[in-house]
Amino acid sequence: MRATHSLKSIFILLALTLTLSVVSGCTTLSSSQPESVDALRGTGNLGVIIERATGSVLVVQQRPARILKRVEGLGDLSHASVVFSPDERYAYVFGRDGGLTKLDLLQGSIVKRVIQGGNSIGGAISADGRLIAVSNYEPGGVKLFDADTLKLVADLNSQAITGHPSKTVGMVDAPGNLFMAALLDGDEIWKIDASQLPPRVQRFPTRGRMPYDALMTPDGRYYIAGLFGEDGMSLLDLWHPEKGVRRILPDYGKGEKKLPVYKMPHLEGWTVVGDEAFVPAVGHHEVLVIDMKTWSLKDRIPVYSQPVFVMGQPGGRYVWVNFAYPDNSAVQIIDTETRKVLETLKPGKTVLHMEFTAKGDEVWISVRDDDKVCRYDTQTRQQLGCLKAQKPSGIFFTWRAHRIGL
Repeated sequence: MRATHSLKSIFILLALTLTLSVVSGCTTLSSSQPESVDALRGTGNLGVIIERATGSVLVVQQRPARILKRVEGLGDLSHASVVFSPDERYAYVFGRDGGLTKLDLLQGSIVKRVIQGGNSIGGAISADGRLIAVSNYEPGGVKLFDADTLKLVADLNSQAITGHPSKTVGMVDAPGNLFMAALLDGDEIWKIDASQLPPRVQRFPTRGRMPYDALMTPDGRYYIAGLFGEDGMSLLDLWHPEKGVRRILPDYGKGEKKLPVYKMPHLEGWTVVGDEAFVPAVGHHEVLVIDMKTWSLKDRIPVYSQPVFVMGQPGGRYVWVNFAYPDNSAVQIIDTETRKVLETLKPGKTVLHMEFTAKGDEVWISVRDDDKVCRYDTQTRQQLGCLKAQKPSGIFFTWRAHRIGL
């Protein structure tokens, strides 16, 4: 009997120990064991990495950094972009082949995929999360989809509206369930009011030729389109759209020398710090400083090569710059106060994109030709480690769900 009682006591003690371990959150699993993608988790710690050559994306966790799932079958991702649902659970991936894919980050799987055009160049999600807008090269124009079902709800055909087809670029969201886009062949900016269906389109001449890309300032007030056909930019004040488009920065562009441009800068790579914007120059080895009170050029900062992205580290003190071919293996950090280059990093062959964590303690950098994404501590600028990825390009974290114009 004593032996039986002793065994019972041991079993009771073991049961209590296991119960306490579960309650306290302790586990006996090794930290090196992979987590299941559908384990209980929040979405604010997630993101996706585009693997451009294989039509796949990596669902990643930021802390501790790890790959949760590779999702395949997303088509041509050579110029892919991503937006997130307001609850951060779903990513909408816009592919170059016209594919629109809804991805469940928690399940690590495709919810639905549609081929909505022949050549897509990006998209946006409405402020209320109900609608997805896609801008198209082919067949041109803008299409709107229900965010839940990906059912087409509006087709804003550029030929029907303007009388001729046009590639559409620079798609962003704006406050009030607005979408903004520019017509590359039509020399127009469209303000699309999607607060009710069918949406209403207000058209504004760009006062310049061939808008190739655009951005929304972080406060959601100004929409700015770059011009490929001539120097300068087009600005629309959404607080006062009745004033029409204003031409700004007449010297911004390829200039009189018509220098070779290996890659047009991405205007969404602008950084706004106070009343100044830090902007990649076109074809020049410079970052430009723009006075946003007067929209005039204030300063030029010499850099390593032709800049593509000028990305602001949260807090505004520093910007990180990457570069176009053939000098695309470097990243430089600029102090926005002194306007000096502080450091040049060499993460590897062909740096394509950078993404900061929400509060800026880390930056993740995609290094395409070395098949890796490397993480850096933004204070020490020391590398923290790398994740393997197949020809990675864009990196997108879920904090983007709560920012205007992304």
